[in-house]
Amino acid sequence: MNLPMNETPQAEKQNNSAALPSFPQLVTLVSEALLEKKAVEIKVLDVRSLTTLTDFFIICSGNSDTQIKALANNVTEKIKEQTGEQVWRKEGLGNKKWVVLDYVDVVVHIFNEETRQFYALENMWNDAEITAIEE
Repeated sequence: MNLPMNETPQAEKQNNSAALPSFPQLVTLVSEALLEKKAVEIKVLDVRSLTTLTDFFIICSGNSDTQIKALANNVTEKIKEQTGEQVWRKEGLGNKKWVVLDYVDVVVHIFNEETRQFYALENMWNDAEITAIEE
């Protein structure tokens, strides 16, 4: 897994060395589970300094209802298997346009492309440090 440099200007200042950002284990495990099922455009938003709701948002897209369901299932299974932690709240599996997996400190948003464009969470939280996750 390759974690490129953050995209926001303030993040570039903070991470100007060649070292990759270090994330809590849960963020890394969720990212790996999403990559396993070929999630599209995975972004990690570090919102610790912006809200008390959570520490990190992980946002990605799936190309079909089937893939969105597979992404959500893989995340919940891998996290439970590797950490014993269960998802605190899960929403959206019925319509598969926007699935939310809430692990309290990490909230995972899995969108179809149209819904992701409409809500544009990355733009809403544009003051966050944003890291693109790629294989």
